[in-house]
Amino acid sequence: MNYPIELSLEQEFSLRVFADQVQQMSGEQAKEFLPMLYQQMMMREKTYQELLKQEWKRNSDAVSR
Repeated sequence: MNYPIELSLEQEFSLRVFADQVQQMSGEQAKEFLPMLYQQMMMREKTYQELLKQEWKRNSDAVSR
């Protein structure tokens, strides 16, 4: 079950806008921005993991009843 993940048209547009903004940044701006962006990405991933963990716990509790 290996389906390719594709972005929606809206996501493609958003990516293009973001790329254009990054192209206009100075090197110093990029050095400040990229670590913050990476931190936000890691926080989002951790949030997803926690939500999945909670959902799996709820589902396993419901099955064991």
